[in-house]
Amino acid sequence: MMESKKVGIIGGMGPKATVDLMNKIINNTPAKHDQDHLHLIVDSNSQIPDRTSAIIGEGLDPTPSIVASAQRLQKAGADLLMIACNTAHFFYRAVIHSVEIPVIHMPIETAKYLQEHKFKRVGLLATDGTLQSNLYQHCLNKYDIALINSNKDMQAYVMKGIYSIKGGKLETGLFYLSAIAKELKELGADAIIAGCTEIPLVLQSTKQLIVVDPTEIIAKKVVHIATNMNNELLSV
Repeated sequence: MMESKKVGIIGGMGPKATVDLMNKIINNTPAKHDQDHLHLIVDSNSQIPDRTSAIIGEGLDPTPSIVASAQRLQKAGADLLMIACNTAHFFYRAVIHSVEIPVIHMPIETAKYLQEHKFKRVGLLATDGTLQSNLYQHCLNKYDIALINSNKDMQAYVMKGIYSIKGGKLETGLFYLSAIAKELKELGADAIIAGCTEIPLVLQSTKQLIVVDPTEIIAKKVVHIATNMNNELLSV
């Protein structure tokens, strides 16, 4: 049996994205038996207020709910945490100050991945909240990666795509998101960041388009950390 850390997932933002993250952790774990898989503790609270609405000043503050989720997971025995939502990383500082265990930062790990794979110019598909908070912009700048922004009309399509997926309309979501991804590539993007955890549910890499999935990146990261009991420190 593989000894590992207990991994807590702050989820529910949205539920499908949370399950997708769990599947990717499972698929990236080198396991031959049930007992070889990681101990996952998941708090999938779909009642957390909308993150984008809060960031743009039009909705309730989700900070108390996200912090409460982190604290529940720590109390349940989690050794480290991950947030199954890109936009929710706007509230990352509040989370790390509320618990005594490490919290993986999805945009930072994505920027590291892009640098390691020598991407220089990327496009970003993400919520209005993620864009306005500059979550990815700050991380990419740190690693000297240029970001190609979508314009207002393109971003409206991205939001339609994301909320279509949240509503279970996957084909509609793919229609909107793939159209904007192709436009960003035509503007010079080497790769497209699927910067909302709903997006990888429909948009995948093809021969013509490289899609970088932050959910996959942090799934691999947490498997590495959780299976190495050397108290590896996370960079934040």
